[in-house]
Amino acid sequence: MTQTPETSAISTPTLPAQYTPADVESRRYEAWVSDGVFTADVASDKPPFTIVIPPPNVTGSLHMGHAFEHTLMDALVRRRRMQGYEALWLPGMDHAGIATQNLVERQLGTEGKSRHDLGREAFVERVWQWKAESGGAILGQMRRLGDSVDWSRERFTMDEGLSRAVQTMFKKLFDDGLIYRANRIINWCPRCLTALSDIEVVHSDDEGELVSIRYSDEIVVATTRAETMLGDTAVAVHPDDERYKHLIGTEVELPLTGRRIPVVADEHVDPAFGTGAVKVTPAHDPNDFEIGQRHDLPSITMMDERGVITVPGPFEGLDRFEARPAVVAALREQGRIVAEKRPYVHAVGHCSRCRTTVEPRLSLQWFVNTGPLAKAAGDAVRDGRVRIDPEDMSKRYFAWVDNMHDWCISRQLWWGHRIPVWYGPDGEVRCVGPDEEPPGEGWEQDTDVLDTWFSSGLWPFSTLGWPERTPDLARFYPTSVLVTGYDILFFWVARMMMFGLYAMDGKQPFDVIALHGMVRDEHGKKMSKSFGNVVDPLDWMDRFGADATRFTLARGANPGQDVPVSEEWCQGSRNFCNKLWNATRFALMNGAHVDGPLPTELSTTDRWILSRLEHVIDEADELFERFEFAKICDVLYHFAWDDVCDWYVELSKPVLAAGGPAAEATRRVLGHVLDQLLRLLHPVIPFVTDELWIALHGTGTVARAAWPQLDKALVDDAAEAEIEALQRVVTEIRRFRSDQGLRPAQRVAARLDGLGVVAPHEWLIRSLARLDDAGAEFAASATLSVAGGVRVGLDTRGAIDVAAERARLEKDRAAAEKEAAQCRAKLGNEAFVGKAPEHVVTKIKERLATAEADLARIGAALEALSA
Repeated sequence: MTQTPETSAISTPTLPAQYTPADVESRRYEAWVSDGVFTADVASDKPPFTIVIPPPNVTGSLHMGHAFEHTLMDALVRRRRMQGYEALWLPGMDHAGIATQNLVERQLGTEGKSRHDLGREAFVERVWQWKAESGGAILGQMRRLGDSVDWSRERFTMDEGLSRAVQTMFKKLFDDGLIYRANRIINWCPRCLTALSDIEVVHSDDEGELVSIRYSDEIVVATTRAETMLGDTAVAVHPDDERYKHLIGTEVELPLTGRRIPVVADEHVDPAFGTGAVKVTPAHDPNDFEIGQRHDLPSITMMDERGVITVPGPFEGLDRFEARPAVVAALREQGRIVAEKRPYVHAVGHCSRCRTTVEPRLSLQWFVNTGPLAKAAGDAVRDGRVRIDPEDMSKRYFAWVDNMHDWCISRQLWWGHRIPVWYGPDGEVRCVGPDEEPPGEGWEQDTDVLDTWFSSGLWPFSTLGWPERTPDLARFYPTSVLVTGYDILFFWVARMMMFGLYAMDGKQPFDVIALHGMVRDEHGKKMSKSFGNVVDPLDWMDRFGADATRFTLARGANPGQDVPVSEEWCQGSRNFCNKLWNATRFALMNGAHVDGPLPTELSTTDRWILSRLEHVIDEADELFERFEFAKICDVLYHFAWDDVCDWYVELSKPVLAAGGPAAEATRRVLGHVLDQLLRLLHPVIPFVTDELWIALHGTGTVARAAWPQLDKALVDDAAEAEIEALQRVVTEIRRFRSDQGLRPAQRVAARLDGLGVVAPHEWLIRSLARLDDAGAEFAASATLSVAGGVRVGLDTRGAIDVAAERARLEKDRAAAEKEAAQCRAKLGNEAFVGKAPEHVVTKIKERLATAEADLARIGAALEALSA
């Protein structure tokens, strides 16, 4: 029945009276690492299970999103390891091009220097020095959280092996015609002076101004970026718009410039939006660029890389935000302003690193032709090679990959993988692979580096040794599951899918994509410094422990849904860990053990808890396979707290006190139940479960113990029904005692009639409900009925102030009647029921049901008092 643990050199602790996480967590973690618990053996014959960690930025610190995601990954890996898989959780970090370069540049600024003072080579050396001294703080924080990663395989996106992989991939794509260089519209940060990927742009609703400008007697256009009109090269209208058909092919004079621009017909224009006429600025708007391409329009760059106006005239040299009101003022003076709407709230893109407003800009950049790569990424999900969980997220995935734009991969930075393209003196272009020598004198390498997402897109296979056909790559690829947020499904997940399928001959990078939501505060509000509701997981770990932090996060994790958390819930999780500690300590003090098989002669109580355990094992297994972490935690929490601690331990106390064979059987069952429970809980709360499990076993570690196996022979429906009946009797008596104001420890004489199936357990009922036998002078001053025909008479004479208790109950009844009346009135109001949201109506119904139940309970208590 029990499983023999593998032994190790980990020492056996004793259990203090109170659980102090700080005394346990660091010691347990270092023991796991030194004992090689997390190190995957490439030569083993166990089935592989692989997760590669979404690489945190080298500049980063553990935030609540990391703690949440890492908790889920760790739970999956620890369970699979216990199930007998060769589990590899591969850690690493991303070089975070923009963030890291900005950080080191700020450091240089404090010294009165810039990167240009150092030069490229010396600056890159300075960044490597910063990484060695200060980078990667998050790795130590991952240890605090309990991440069971294989530190021997730690990778960095700029290490030698991954750099080789990046150069190989670029060369392969280049040779296959899937990488090209072109002038196209990209996201540009005037502060960081680099192109940005879509995921590096954060949109927010900002207040601006919508200005309507008259270009001619018949054409009015509206814009929030009035300064960009200086770069207009056309006005576009829909070809079927009757208002403008006669103007198509004519020209209008562009205000303030004297230039004449054509009126063109384009189906992109929505005739129902605004005036139906739009200004076309091909060098500064992605949609306008496409219109310009279709109509062979010139592209005028009207501001430089820093957002300064370059068009000769009165606005030249002004910053874009200085030029905007100046242009509007000049147009107003000419009578060209038809309308001004302010404030006008609209979505504005900002650089995720410095929060500068991003500028769409025509620029010569390197791009990946994503067409065939994106199609393969979509096909892999459609044909079932990759499963997205929850399934309804697949629609969002297809909406992205089926309509993907070509990807700008060049960045105007010095920190990162430099583009391996060289330009010759006569205009030659050569892409150099990792095993090729760069061309000789007169050739210059491209100064740009690759988008950070290019290297992280290779992560599932580059970290395993690709482009070499390493044993790790053969053993652990494809990876088993990717755990990540739905918010980067499009950007990171899609890139890994494209590159993995392309580089690995159609083999998917992961079998399952398990998507989770974002961590929010207890009110469901997004965490933000500006809202003042950001929670630091390190603070929670300091105060409540890593296990409590992990359990709080996992208990809110429903697939694809956002996760609300609060400090109060973390306190509750800490109490849960303490409850486990106290129960195990009690069990050990009373001789619970795991030696030998389970006894064949067992009490109904023992058979009940073993049967309940089997149901929980079965349910936990099913939920783990569906990534239902919240439900897993809920099932284990209630089994541990309710079934084990509140009932089985309490039912065991009189048995243990009585001694004899029944007590010895209970000691063995109690040891078995705790052993299995600690194994089940270990993936989510690893520290306290390991400390307790070692105390129970005297050696080993639960991290290497076998995962509980379902034993249907232990399922006992009759025992469960019998103990459930006992629980109903005890619960009703306890509720009655509480309603009557009896102190918990106060014993009351009672007579129990109609016990039926629970008759053999009368002594346990009396023990748990604090009831004495009915003596010669017994007189029932109160009676109550329990479902199943059980009647309980209690002699409360002298134990209750009847008048005071009646007054209290009457007051409670009045409150319950008022609550019920209010709820009935609302539910009887058809206007309210018809208009109120469904969840509001449901809440009112629940309040009514509670009030009616209270009235029934109070009425029974008053009747008992009268008796």
